Amino acid sequence: MNDNLFFQARESAGTSLQSQPYPPHRILVVDHDPYICHLSADVLIRHGYEVNAAENGAAGWEELQANNYSLLITEHELPRITGVRLVRKLRTAGMALPVVLVAGKLPARELAKDPPLRLAATLPKPFGS
Repeated sequence: MNDNLFFQARESAGTSLQSQPYPPHRILVVDHDPYICHLSADVLIRHGYEVNAAENGAAGWEELQANNYSLLITEHELPRITGVRLVRKLRTAGMALPVVLVAGKLPARELAKDPPLRLAATLPKPFGS
């Protein structure tokens, strides 16, 4: 997988996304697991979002600096820069972007000592129904 991927919005259920009156929201998914990235992107694209993906925290940070996003969904346990560190960089740069932090083990102690991270949500892995 490339460091940065862009998933194009495509037609679903016979409805063209180009006919929508507003441009779709763009979401950045950062996860080192290519399967999770593609699965997340596919679900989001089917619901009308544009999705970019990065496979590590450093590539995610580059994407955040280069593009405007409506939401960041990031794994915590990433190569190069952890998800929490990525969110810290985001907040230090003054970006108020909503963030969903995904992790097998949520870093509760780290999150408790850093409330200014202002996470929109946390999502434990493995995903369930």
